[in-house]
Amino acid sequence: MSDPAVPPTPPVPLAALLAREDLGLRQIAGPAEAGTVIHWAHTSEMADPYPYLLGGELLLTAGVHIPEAADPGPYFDDYVARVVAAGGAALGFGLAPVHDTVPRALVAACDAHGLPLLEVPPRTTFSGVARAVWQLMARARHAELRRVTEAQQSLAAAASRPDPVPSVLRQLAQRVGGWAVLFGPDGAEVAAAGRDPGEPQPTGPAGAPRGADQEARQALSRLARIVRPTTPAPPDGSIQPVGRASADEPVPPGRAASPGSSVPVRPGAPAPHDDSASTSLDHAAPGGSIQPAGRASADGPVPPGRAASPGPPVPVRPGAPAPHGDSAAAAPTGPAPGPGRPAPAAAPASPGAPTSATDTVAGVHLAAYSLGAGRGFVLGVAAPRREPGDHTIASVAAVLLSLLTGEHQSASGAARSSALVRMLLGAAAEDVAPLLGGDRWLVVHARPDAPAAPDPVAASALGAALGSPLVDVARDVVRVLLPAEREPAPQSGWTLGVSAVAGPAEWAVADAQAGRALARARATRAGLVRYGARPALADLVAEEDAAAHARALLAPLSPALAETLRTWLSLHGSWDRTAVALDVHRNTVRQRIAKCAALLGADLDDPDVRMELWFALRRA
Repeated sequence: MSDPAVPPTPPVPLAALLAREDLGLRQIAGPAEAGTVIHWAHTSEMADPYPYLLGGELLLTAGVHIPEAADPGPYFDDYVARVVAAGGAALGFGLAPVHDTVPRALVAACDAHGLPLLEVPPRTTFSGVARAVWQLMARARHAELRRVTEAQQSLAAAASRPDPVPSVLRQLAQRVGGWAVLFGPDGAEVAAAGRDPGEPQPTGPAGAPRGADQEARQALSRLARIVRPTTPAPPDGSIQPVGRASADEPVPPGRAASPGSSVPVRPGAPAPHDDSASTSLDHAAPGGSIQPAGRASADGPVPPGRAASPGPPVPVRPGAPAPHGDSAAAAPTGPAPGPGRPAPAAAPASPGAPTSATDTVAGVHLAAYSLGAGRGFVLGVAAPRREPGDHTIASVAAVLLSLLTGEHQSASGAARSSALVRMLLGAAAEDVAPLLGGDRWLVVHARPDAPAAPDPVAASALGAALGSPLVDVARDVVRVLLPAEREPAPQSGWTLGVSAVAGPAEWAVADAQAGRALARARATRAGLVRYGARPALADLVAEEDAAAHARALLAPLSPALAETLRTWLSLHGSWDRTAVALDVHRNTVRQRIAKCAALLGADLDDPDVRMELWFALRRA
């Protein structure tokens, strides 16, 4: 039996209704599947209830419509077939006053068509059943809202951690019980969390074969290409995205297409509440165009199998999942992808291009969300089941990841591009600085507290937190060029070194200052250290004379020895802290300092010698 196209009401498990002892309902026919859900209860004594059903109902009847002289077999077979075609979820037959028992022909017809049949005892009124359904719906809605609220709070907390992107992905994977991955603009996996569907498993979801998980992972990559705005269009235009809006919340257009997974829905049609995939489309119109498979009525969508209006009916394969209101559809035309036959590429980005897409492959529910405004990052989610609220939770994560991965707009991208081109063509730094934001700058060196090297996404998030998009990831250090009016603050999970204010001509000097400040910050375990730039006695000496004296005094020392001596003096001769700042062993520091003393012919324990060397090192 095909799932109905149902309005946005929380699904109520049929098992929960049967468990209500006050109702006394008993299932006597049809499949006893745990996944059967209903969306409301409706009473009708019409011989053909099809025109009055929206799909997903528990249809209640006392059998008043049954003709006395009719052959019970064909009549009940036609009746149940029409209920199933309308998308009815289950049938409840009330005992007394019309019938003392449920007709055997009705039981046989429900078994034949796979429609659950419930026996309603005389003491239970139909209005009591309807009230119980609404109570369960209210309980489900409350549980869903509480789950979504808790997820929003945990995702927001994860976004404030030192490693925001991996933390958000971990929380998302935990909340949906699956796998979350961030695809970069080139399609590569930037970060991931949760159980990877591509990992070998004894069995796939719901007993699927071993290759099912890998198939799901590949399908998720194809789904990401559908929503990535930079994907080129196929020559034959094989995928046509069609948007749809939900009845109770705006929905980004674009559900994904894979073999027999999606059907387009006309924009504006009410959306069902559950997160199931779209109804399969078996036939497309000539020329690769898509014909709508359902008609939107004043009070709900038309269930699958009915004719679209206007236009001819489109056959829909029974057994396909129902459309979901959380995203739109993009259905493929032409040959379906399969082994040895790759899925078609996505359509190019346009105002109506899909920004999210869903699919179900090998029992794994997949979803992809385009992040930001054309940056090319895509969030992918794979889960063995799809629960109400999953789309909302994933959407919150997508918004947070958009902020974390998006380019900070303190200056336009065009201006930064112009500055880069001019510098590559020989322009001086002071000539391009106005394009970047001013003439007074700070250089910030940052190193993550975690042992892992910083990744580009984390570096971009740090730049956004400091207020600048001018970020460089250099091995284990992130360098940020920051306008001086933006005072840097300590960042959780990072150790920062900040230079003195410098003009564009002194950027190289400021870079060295930030590196020294970072080394001191790491050695002293401070979150942020600023390079000292206040006036001192040394400033009374002319800059040229001071530099000449420094070069002469330090001439015997190699750059490595000079940097070791500078760090050792700045840390008051501490062997351990100097070793930490330089990432070397403390014995290496002792050996280098001893060599400096020998080459300089000086007693480094003498404070006057130390003062003179410090003066020279600052001017070198």
